[in-house]
Amino acid sequence: GYARRVAKGATFYLTAVIEYVVAEIIELAGNSAKDAKTSRIGPRHIQLAVRNDEELNKFMAGVSILRGGVPPRIVEASAAIKLGAGKGKAV
Repeated sequence: GYARRVAKGATFYLTAVIEYVVAEIIELAGNSAKDAKTSRIGPRHIQLAVRNDEELNKFMAGVSILRGGVPPRIVEASAAIKLGAGKGKAV
């Protein structure tokens, strides 16, 4: 193993930390599912929840979620295009 001794309280502490992280993910995924007007949390909702939260995204940076897809993002080049640039007045 990694350590010769582990304090008795370490297991309780680790359990509490894992419970907190899971509760946070489930809460955010539930909000994502509600926004998508579905009653079930799927891998896509978990992916969106994790990637939209700064701390969870950093914590789970090396994790890939099966069937989670990719989070939507705006490409900088398309954001630079002005609205209504191709519209001219009809004569």
